[in-house]
Order: sequence, then structure tokens, then C-alpha cells
Amino acid sequence: MPDPDKEKIKKLKKKLEVQEKKNAEIRDQMATQRTIFANERTLMAYLRTAMTISVGGFAAIKLSNDLYLHIIGGVLIPFGIILGIYSFMRYRQKQKLIEGHHQSYTPTSHEHERAHASTKQYNQDELDGLL
Repeated sequence: MPDPDKEKIKKLKKKLEVQEKKNAEIRDQMATQRTIFANERTLMAYLRTAMTISVGGFAAIKLSNDLYLHIIGGVLIPFGIILGIYSFMRYRQKQKLIEGHHQSYTPTSHEHERAHASTKQYNQDELDGLL
């Protein structure tokens, strides 16, 4: 092969490597976002379950004159409240773990670094809104 063709191939390989690195960074960023959304979905599922248990206990107490249903309702209401508290504590713990991993991530391209910085600011604003 002539020299110009070899140079052209080297340049194309270099461009391909750079593009693959950018794609890997984007995949990592998207994986982090998917993990955050999965954590939020899990919180919502826990809260939905806790609310259903508490409302079921309330209905058992209010809509029945049987003693055993009053006892069951008296057990279900605190259980639902405890489950709601546990779910929020679990969510915060997992969110801090995700944040720690996300903050320790070091981007390799300037473009990705800007995206990472804007996401970090968005996550901080979101956390400030929760507190």
C-alpha cells in the first residue's frame, strides 16, 4: 500500500477510537440516569404499597364492627407507615450511593465533562427541592 493510504487509514482509526470513547462515556451517563430512574420507580412502588396497606387498615377499622378486623386494621396502619418510612430511607441510601459513584466518575472528553457538570447541578437542585 502506498504511504498516503496508510496515513489515511491511521487517521480514520484514530477518529474511530475517539468516537468509541465518546460513545462509551455517553453509555455510562445513560446507565447512571437509568439507575436513578429505577431507584425512583422502586420508591414509588414502596410508597404505593405502604399507602394501600394503611388505607386497607383504615377501611377495616371504619367499615367493620368486628373486633378481629379492628385488630387487623390497628396492625396494618402502623405497618404501612413504617413501610413508607423505610422506603424513603432506602431511597435516600441508594441515591447517595449512586451520587457517590456519579461524582467519582471522571470524564475523558471536554464535551462529556460539560454534560457531567450540568447533570451534577441538576441533581443538586433536585436534592435541594426534596429537603
